Amino acid sequence: MTEANARPVIAVLGAGKIGEALLSGLLHGGRQADELLFTERSASRCAQLTDTYGIDAVDVPTAAKTADVLVVAVKPQDIDPLLDDLAASVSADTLIVSLCAGLPTALFERRLPAGVPVVRVMPNTPMLVGEAMSAISPGKHASSAHLATVEELLSVVGKVVRVPESQQDAVTALSGSGPAYFFFLVEAMIDAGILLGLPRAVAEKLIIQSAVGAAAMLAETGEHPVTLREAVTSPAGTTIMAIRELERHGVRAALLAAIEAARDRSRELGAAHDAD
Repeated sequence: MTEANARPVIAVLGAGKIGEALLSGLLHGGRQADELLFTERSASRCAQLTDTYGIDAVDVPTAAKTADVLVVAVKPQDIDPLLDDLAASVSADTLIVSLCAGLPTALFERRLPAGVPVVRVMPNTPMLVGEAMSAISPGKHASSAHLATVEELLSVVGKVVRVPESQQDAVTALSGSGPAYFFFLVEAMIDAGILLGLPRAVAEKLIIQSAVGAAAMLAETGEHPVTLREAVTSPAGTTIMAIRELERHGVRAALLAAIEAARDRSRELGAAHDAD
């Protein structure tokens, strides 16, 4: 562990796309490579990341004994063997940051030594371009200082909001899975452009920039989406005819149902481990 006045050593357990994005963001945010570690099962993947970022790959027990903050970025189905490794080597003054969808802080608290602070995080894939939306929640032993540490850590790859853990399944469904809904909509709109006779490359450019511009208007104007939509919707114009068709085909209701289904699946993931 680092000395009290030094910056904490951070280890990312599971350097897949999200884990790599976090490591890259931390480096760009001013962390030094010797303040970071990572674990990864694939030897070739370890070599690739070390060559790219200059960060040492270690095994889980070494990470647990060396780092002050352990960021758990494995898939939920891989959590059990990882917790077995951590239980034998982690100490109660190590902060655990879980990026595992659906897994409650109580699971970590039950499987790890007493008093280990855990913060649950739901990020999303725009972390890969520094535009993540991450929601964080404290476990039983996590303090405001622990939350501040996690906020600082994640702010280099996007925005962070604090929520009660009871809301994390809803966050998972809304923003965790949210980018996929936008990609699905953009895909459909590009197909529509092709159907109307536009070349694919032109349709892609039109829709992607429209999406970027619309998101910027939402973020920068502070206007309600209804207000911005109405500004585009002229009486008896083209947009209102399109909106009528979207409503007729139940697009709004389908989105509500889809997000509820994602919320329910997140709950199932947590319940499956609670039953262990």
